[in-house]
Amino acid sequence: MEFELQWWHWIVLAVGLAVAELAIPSFFVIWFGAGAALVGLAMLVVRDLSLAEQLAIWTLASLAMVFAWFRVFRSGRHKTRIGLAEGEVVGEVGLLVGEVAPFQRGKVRFQKPLLGADEWACIGDERIAAGERVRVVAIEGSILKVARSAKGGT
Repeated sequence: MEFELQWWHWIVLAVGLAVAELAIPSFFVIWFGAGAALVGLAMLVVRDLSLAEQLAIWTLASLAMVFAWFRVFRSGRHKTRIGLAEGEVVGEVGLLVGEVAPFQRGKVRFQKPLLGADEWACIGDERIAAGERVRVVAIEGSILKVARSAKGGT
């Protein structure tokens, strides 16, 4: 007796891969699960797909969705800069909305959200008055270290 994959096998595989995505937070496995769901739905419409056709549909659909994800959705055209590396944040210029001093925290606001927020607590090595432009020189935990911007004040 030959084993044949049924439509519900593909749906079970799709659910299994979706659950696996929860354990592997890469947002990559989910596309193979979506491909499996697509094959399951295709088998409901066309009942006599061969195993080779099923595997071909799954492979092509999964790869097309992975390609679309990396090409279209993760192209870097984000409005925020959440998740950026420190090297990409250092050098950003913002406006001080709360005075900063060596042992006093201030607040800096950025024109575009930086690491998910447009306003951040900051520290500095010198006293800088509110209203001046500052440049990020380092990230220390959840606080930005700033210095006067070379461009000067407001």
